[in-house]
Amino acid sequence: MADFAGKVVQITGAASGFGALAAAEFARAGAQLLLSDVNEAGLMEVARNLESLGCEVQADVLSVADDAAMAAHVGVGVKRFGRLDIALNNAGIGNGMQRLHEIPLADYDRVMEINAKGVFIGMRHQIPVMLEQGAGAILNTASAAGLVGSGQLSAYAASKHAVIGMTKAAADEVARKGIRVNAICPSFASTPMVETMGDMMGERHGISREDAYARIAARVPMRRVAEPMEVVQAMLWIVSDANTFMTGQAISIDGGLTAV
Repeated sequence: MADFAGKVVQITGAASGFGALAAAEFARAGAQLLLSDVNEAGLMEVARNLESLGCEVQADVLSVADDAAMAAHVGVGVKRFGRLDIALNNAGIGNGMQRLHEIPLADYDRVMEINAKGVFIGMRHQIPVMLEQGAGAILNTASAAGLVGSGQLSAYAASKHAVIGMTKAAADEVARKGIRVNAICPSFASTPMVETMGDMMGERHGISREDAYARIAARVPMRRVAEPMEVVQAMLWIVSDANTFMTGQAISIDGGLTAV
């Protein structure tokens, strides 16, 4: 395990899924944590559990699409901890599986607001802090759907393609300033988002939850979904001091989905 002792790590979408698991792993590795989510109950439970283990945690309830709230959140974290070493812009939502022409415009707007605008707002406030420090690492959670055409996921895919584009642009802008910016691109994993997707698919097609999950897994060459820890361990390595020459990359953790 990488050593993150003395590092300050910001994680959005920290109440569940990759965010909650990453928070626990960073805490085990000695980091101080700046956490946020819209799910107050889930976020506070995560924070309490980590604090009981001796981790210093600043947890704030906010939407990543709220620019003023994110500015205040980052400001509070820097005031409390003195710096910001690592940022995981992880918060995101899906909209189920629908053909493009069936997606309500309001659903498209909401997905883009959280998944794309939320990452933009996060980096908008993280980068100035890191520029002043002369160092930092940012990891944006994109998706395999941001790398390939993803039928029945067009709104989600559009948002994740945007995340990868912003990641590459930001990486180019700050590479000479000691800041690395990368994206991680998981495919389907055992997270609440994929569970919800499976439930919606089951309802739409009149099949059981188990059959829906089997259809999702069948799209992956390895014929299974990822365990969340398989993705989180990659997250930790990407932002660690063991990985100092990677920037502007979109790293697939996808069971071979984008290889075919």
